[in-house]
Amino acid sequence: MANRLIKETSPYLLQHAYNPVDWYPWGQEALDAARTQDKPILLSVGYSACHWCHVMERECFENNDIANLMNQNFICIKVDREERPDVDSIYMSAVQAMTGSGGWPMTVFLTPDSKPFYGGTYFPPEDRGGLPAFPRVLTALASAYKDDRDEVLANTDRLLGQMGKMSITSTGSEPLDITTMETAFKGLKSQFDDKHGGTGLQPKFPQPMTYEFLLRYHLTKGDKKALEMVELTLDKMALGGIYDQIGGGFHRYSTDNIWLVPHFEKMLYDNALLVSLYLHAYQTTRKPLYKKVVEETLDYVTREMTGPNGEFYSAQDADTEGVEGKYFVWRPEEIIEILGKEKGELVNRYFGITKRGNFEGHSILYVNTEVSEFARKAGIDPKDLIKLLDRAKDELLGARRKRTIPGLDDKTLTAWNGLMLSAFAEAGAILNNESYVDAANQSAEFVLQNLVRDGRVLRTYKNRESKLNGYLEDYAFLIQGLISAHEATFNGSLLKEAVTLAEGMLNLFWSEVDGQFYDTGHDHEEMLVRPRDITDNAIPSGSSMATDVLLKLSLITGNKEFGKHAEKALKGARELMERIPSGAGHWLCTLDYYLSTPKEIAIIGHYKSEDTNALLKEIFSHYLPNRIFIGSDPRENTISDIPLVRDKRMLDENATAYVCKNYACEMPVSKPEQLASQLST
Repeated sequence: MANRLIKETSPYLLQHAYNPVDWYPWGQEALDAARTQDKPILLSVGYSACHWCHVMERECFENNDIANLMNQNFICIKVDREERPDVDSIYMSAVQAMTGSGGWPMTVFLTPDSKPFYGGTYFPPEDRGGLPAFPRVLTALASAYKDDRDEVLANTDRLLGQMGKMSITSTGSEPLDITTMETAFKGLKSQFDDKHGGTGLQPKFPQPMTYEFLLRYHLTKGDKKALEMVELTLDKMALGGIYDQIGGGFHRYSTDNIWLVPHFEKMLYDNALLVSLYLHAYQTTRKPLYKKVVEETLDYVTREMTGPNGEFYSAQDADTEGVEGKYFVWRPEEIIEILGKEKGELVNRYFGITKRGNFEGHSILYVNTEVSEFARKAGIDPKDLIKLLDRAKDELLGARRKRTIPGLDDKTLTAWNGLMLSAFAEAGAILNNESYVDAANQSAEFVLQNLVRDGRVLRTYKNRESKLNGYLEDYAFLIQGLISAHEATFNGSLLKEAVTLAEGMLNLFWSEVDGQFYDTGHDHEEMLVRPRDITDNAIPSGSSMATDVLLKLSLITGNKEFGKHAEKALKGARELMERIPSGAGHWLCTLDYYLSTPKEIAIIGHYKSEDTNALLKEIFSHYLPNRIFIGSDPRENTISDIPLVRDKRMLDENATAYVCKNYACEMPVSKPEQLASQLST
C-alpha cells in the first residue's frame, strides 16, 4: 500500500512511496500532525543517486518492525535534498554541530516545532561498525522525548546557538585586494597532492571551482605552479576511473587518492562544472585530451541525461540491481567476446582490465600509459591506435547499453540546468560546434517556458508539473546560463531576460541589513532559520554566483547598483576565502574578476556570417575569464538600448568588433588579426 509520497514528483520520494513507513513530504500537513499528536519528527533527507540512501532504505525503511517503531513514535518526513536545499542546509548544519560531520542519508530528530535535538547519517538495522542499531536509536529517542522533555528542549536551545555561529560571514569595509588571492593560493598549494593531483588524501572530489581559480591565478600572476596543479589534476582525473572511459562523463568522486575507484553516481552539476573547467584548460594549454573529455562528456549528457524538449535530468544512479558500479565494470573475457581476441587483449592492456581486477573481482577502466608510449610498445602507429580505441569504445558502449541501465533521476532542476546550459553554450562557442549551441538554445527555451512563471523562477519540473519557488542558486545559475547562451547565439532576448531576473533576484534574496544574500526569498515559508550558506561546496554557493553575475551585468547594463551589491557580498566572504580557500573557489574567481579591469567586447555583425565567425573565433580561442561580451545582429535590434552596443554599427557592411576597457575604447576593427592585437593588451 502506498504512503503519501505517491503524490510527489521527485523520483527519490517516489522510491519510498511503498515503504511501510508512514512517510509525509515536508509541508504543513506533517508539521501540524506533529503538533497535534505531540510527537517528535523523524526527518530523513537524501537523494536518488545516493548509494547509502538505498542501503538504509533496504535495511530499515522496508523492514516492517522498524517501520512500526517509526510510525508509532514519530511523524516521519522524507525530503529530497535536491528539491529542498533549504531544509537540507538547515538540518545539515545541525548534524554537523552535533557530530562534527555530515552526509547522506541524513537522519535528524526534531521537536514538533521543527527544532533539532539529535541527528546523524546512516544507521544500520543492528549494531555494526561502531554505529548504534536504528531500532535502539528510535527507542531511546522516543523515550527521551516522552520522559526527559525538559532536557531535550534544553539541548535544542544549545544546538541552535551553535548553529548560529557556523556561518563565516563579515561585513568589513576594508578595500578588497590581491592579498586575499595570494593567501588563498598558498593555502591550496600547501594541501596539494604533487603526485596524483587534487587535495588531501581520500576520498578525492573533483573541486572544479578550485582549479578554475588556479587557472585564473596563473593568468593573473603568471604563476607556473598554479597551472601545473591544474594540469596534473585534470590529467589524472581524465585518465582515471572517476572518468567513464567508455561512455564519457565523470562519477561523483574517488574513494581513493589516485582517482581510480569512484562512487559511481553521475551528477549533472559535476559534469557541467567539469566541462567548463576542461574547456578553459583547453583554451589555455591546447591539450587534445581536454577537448576529448569535453566532447565525450557532452555526448554522454546528450545521450543519457537530456529529455525530449532539451531539458537536462539530474542524476544517474550508482547502483544496478542493488550492486554498486555493476553497470560500469568489466571482466577481460567480456571484452574479448565483444571485440575478438587480438583487439580485445590490446584493449584490456590499455585500460588495465585484468583477471584479478581492481574492484571486487572486476575492473574499472583507467589509462596508465600515454597513447604514444603504449603504441610504441605495441608496435602500432599512435593514430591507428586512437582510431582502434575509438571504435572499440563504441562497440563496448553498445554492449554495455544492453545491461540493466542505472536508475535515472529525471527531474529537471533550474539551477543545475543553468550550469549545463552554460557548459553547452561555452563548448559551442569555443569549439565552434553548432549542435552544442542548439542544445543550449533548447535548454534556455525549455527553462524559460516551464520554470519561469510571471517573472518568478521555480525550482523543479517533472511530468509537466513545475513547482516550488526557486532559491538564490536557481536565479543565479540560470542568469549565468543565459549570459553564456547569449554569447553563443547573439539572442538579445536571453540577455534581457538575464537582466530582468537579476533585478528580481536582488529584490527577493538581498538583505540590506546584513549586506548579504540569503538562500531563500523574503516571502519563503517560515523556517527554523533563514538559510544562508556562502560556502562553495560541490557547486558554487548561490551567493558567489549571484555576486559573479551582478558584476558582469553591472558592466553590461551600466547599472551601478548591481556592482555595489556585488562588492558588499564579496567583502562579506573575505574571511572564508582566506581561511578556507577550498570552500571558496567560485568566490575567488569572482574576486579575480572584481580586481581586474575587464575587457568589454562587442561584435556587431550578422550571426553565422563568415566575417562574424572569424571575429568570434579570435575571442573564443583564448582564455579570457575577465571580460564581458555582447553579440548584436543589426537585423534583430533587441538590445540596442544596452550601453555596450548603443550607437555601434557595422563598418563598411563588415562585422565589426569594439573593445573597451576602463572607460576607454579602442578603434573599431573588422579583421581578426586587429582584434587579436587589442585583446592581447
